[in-house]
Amino acid sequence: MSELTGKERVKKLFKREPLDVMPCFSGQGAVVVQAIEKMGTQFAKIHTDARLMAESAITSARLFNMDGVVIPYDMAVVAEAMGRGISLYEDTEGIIYPTVPNKWKTLDEIDIPKDYMTRGRLPMVDEAFKIIKEEAPDLAVGAWVLGPFTLAGQIMELDILLKGLKKHKEQIANFLDEVTTITIDMCKHYEDLGVDFINVREMGSGTDLLSPRMWKTLIGPNLTKVFDSITKVPSVNHICGSTDMIIEMMHGCGADALSVDQKNNIVETRKKLGNDVLLFGNFDPYNTLTQLENVKDVENVIKECIDNGIDSVWPGCDIWPDIKQENMEAYVKTVREYGKKPSPAVGRL
Repeated sequence: MSELTGKERVKKLFKREPLDVMPCFSGQGAVVVQAIEKMGTQFAKIHTDARLMAESAITSARLFNMDGVVIPYDMAVVAEAMGRGISLYEDTEGIIYPTVPNKWKTLDEIDIPKDYMTRGRLPMVDEAFKIIKEEAPDLAVGAWVLGPFTLAGQIMELDILLKGLKKHKEQIANFLDEVTTITIDMCKHYEDLGVDFINVREMGSGTDLLSPRMWKTLIGPNLTKVFDSITKVPSVNHICGSTDMIIEMMHGCGADALSVDQKNNIVETRKKLGNDVLLFGNFDPYNTLTQLENVKDVENVIKECIDNGIDSVWPGCDIWPDIKQENMEAYVKTVREYGKKPSPAVGRL
């Protein structure tokens, strides 16, 4: 039997079909400095040029034998398109992600342009997807979008948003409805571009910040609308931070898979959800790939994820680009070798 391509492996995973080995890919940013250096460019430039974005994604995957790519890399793309501006740090060496300099400060200021998809860097990201699909047909292509609450925090000051939950409840609800529609439109747009999966990152909604009761009323219903709208490709519900108390509600939102970070107790999550649910996670990418001194420690982190019941070992957040090469190699190698055994939701050929 011939070895599966990365795209085939990832597609089979989402269908829960038997695989040759666990896929090694991510729904979070996975660009690495080794790829940027090989291309002879700078980190600041890969956010503004479709060719550089596409090539950096492909090169990062090729260098470490990953099964897929995912773009864009920064959280500011949609907020920029809405007219909130962008700080690109183009004259800065090193790794600084683009940020939003001008968030709305009051609910009355909010004015989202109807043609935002044609503004800012969004058309450039579309072009990068087209390049990736043409030049790396063997790799799974993922898109990620911010969940409604997290996106709201990118275009409006988060403390004002949170304070408004009590003082201006109806206005906040209307605002979140509007932002939910934007998230849905972005998902449909990426579906139409032909991506292989969509990761919805409602990162700022773990129980470190919001109570389970607030999550149930404020986050869950909007996420359910988003996942109900994604009908052409598989979807992932990703939340950082503490998720043990909301994991069943996360599952109830209707995504094809759940992604959690290292704070989640995967063993307990498996007991709650059973073995039919696709679970991705849950290692700390910064500590594991940039801090650990011994590759054996990296191997042990990845093995623990698999032993605890993960169906694909995902980083709990974006991979910090300045990884140690030997640690990244150990991560992928361990998934390839230790992931030959079946995972709870997916068998092996």
